[in-house]
Amino acid sequence: MAGLIKAVVFDLDDTLYDCTGSLLEASRRRAARVLVEAGLPMSPEEALRMQVALGEERGPHFKVFDEIARQYDLGEEVIASAYRAYNSDEVGEIHLFSDASSTLKFLRDEGILCFLLTSGIHKRQAVKIHKLGLEDAFDEVVINDVERGQLISDCLRHLLGEYDLRPGETLLVGDRPPQEIHAGNDLGMLTVQMLHGRFSAFEPRDASEKADFRISHLYQIPTLVRLINMNKPPESLRIVAIGGGTGLPIVLEGCKTYCHAPTGIVTVTDSGRSSGRLRDELGILPPGDARNCLIALSKPGRNERLLNHLFQYRFDRGSFEGMSLGNLIIAAMSDLEGSFRGGIDVLSQLLSIRGKVLPPTSVNCHICAELQDGSLREGEVSVRGTDKPRIKRVYLKPESPPACEEAVSEILKADIVVIGPGSLFTSVLANLLVPGIRDALAETDAVKIYICNIVTQPGQTDGLDATAHLATILEYISPKALDYAMFNNYFPGDAVMERYRAEGAQLVVADERTRRMGVKIAEGSLVEDLDQKRVLWEKQDLLRHNPDRLADAVCRIFAGLPTDQS
Repeated sequence: MAGLIKAVVFDLDDTLYDCTGSLLEASRRRAARVLVEAGLPMSPEEALRMQVALGEERGPHFKVFDEIARQYDLGEEVIASAYRAYNSDEVGEIHLFSDASSTLKFLRDEGILCFLLTSGIHKRQAVKIHKLGLEDAFDEVVINDVERGQLISDCLRHLLGEYDLRPGETLLVGDRPPQEIHAGNDLGMLTVQMLHGRFSAFEPRDASEKADFRISHLYQIPTLVRLINMNKPPESLRIVAIGGGTGLPIVLEGCKTYCHAPTGIVTVTDSGRSSGRLRDELGILPPGDARNCLIALSKPGRNERLLNHLFQYRFDRGSFEGMSLGNLIIAAMSDLEGSFRGGIDVLSQLLSIRGKVLPPTSVNCHICAELQDGSLREGEVSVRGTDKPRIKRVYLKPESPPACEEAVSEILKADIVVIGPGSLFTSVLANLLVPGIRDALAETDAVKIYICNIVTQPGQTDGLDATAHLATILEYISPKALDYAMFNNYFPGDAVMERYRAEGAQLVVADERTRRMGVKIAEGSLVEDLDQKRVLWEKQDLLRHNPDRLADAVCRIFAGLPTDQS
């Protein structure tokens, strides 16, 4: 069990500012010029590309200049010159990450000691600290001069002794598993790996290089510290997320930072594509949404990426055309184990998943809808179809199926229950239509948070504003079953939004009417990073939430922190 966090030690490069993006290329260019001047038979641009290729192929610890000199017989002095150029005191324009100052301010306001420990050439690191304006931002700044050969662990021991700290009271934040993370683990500190720069894809070679936490943004530090100091570290915090489609795997993926074993309660009413075919032909519950959740709960790293590609693979020809391989694997394991629930359990073990994926019910049921014109639709594909009257109400067929007992138990034991985001009727309400799930939400002491979609979804929520979204949820659950409703308050520019408007999607923004509905309203910048490659979990390409920002905002509500991460 973690104790109270009394101090945080920060690394500098690629932890508080973007070293890889702002300085690494400049360092490589200086070294490339030196190598070419020393006789390397290529242009500086080619020498630069060679450095990059060797670094990507051999990893961040590989001695690139030694290898280049070996291949071209350049000699020891050339190697030394290349390293001197690479580690030159020359530092260009650099800036702190946008959330660095607010993170440091929060920690200082909480009475937590803040230290900076950076390794490198002393003069060069001192120049960086000055350019970033960090001289007075910490209780102590330690520059570990690599030319003197001092160990990082010795620097950490100095800080612990000087300030009368126990290792378990100290959080160490850095980007390099073999250096500062290893040293912190060796001393018994809590360690956080910042997933930025050259080491973001580094696979720990053993437990000594594995951080206790992995984050992508500094704004996650205050949330982690507050949760740990509330005696709710990741091994104790219990988060249950209810939904399906695109929303549920996004929530689960983000929550892994704060909760080691989140539970996803995933809708079983899907009737489209390969899930529908397997459901009709084999009589099993639809595996598609559960497949996405298994991927989201898998361990981060290279294996998760490979697993993602494998489970999401769809055959593009033959009798299997359109079939998802992951769905076939779930179907096969369900058959071997005698039940869908048993198949998911075994796959979770095989994939070393920490967490659970549970159905709300084991009954093979369909989502149905009555439309505004009185007509009825049966099946998820029909209910979510476009070019039809608005949905008046939804129900299950058969109605009132018994709830999965383990799903009910997880809700009752939870600290936080997240409802949504996702398709309002076919992903979110499809779960809440199971009476046992609905009753458990009213009974649990957990903080219950509804996450509203960022934009409307054609075929389901056409024309529904934020107030109508929240009102629809409240029609199907007890007033005691919801504490907060969360809305995104940051949107991309018109050029991006025009594409979604052309597809019939409109922004969903909380207003004063929404705030008068008796549910606490939380807002934050939650939209996904559209510059990154997107993994489309869902049938429709809709504007989605950022997993890290969403999970952080959820945990900030529980921890009593503002949901705005700036």
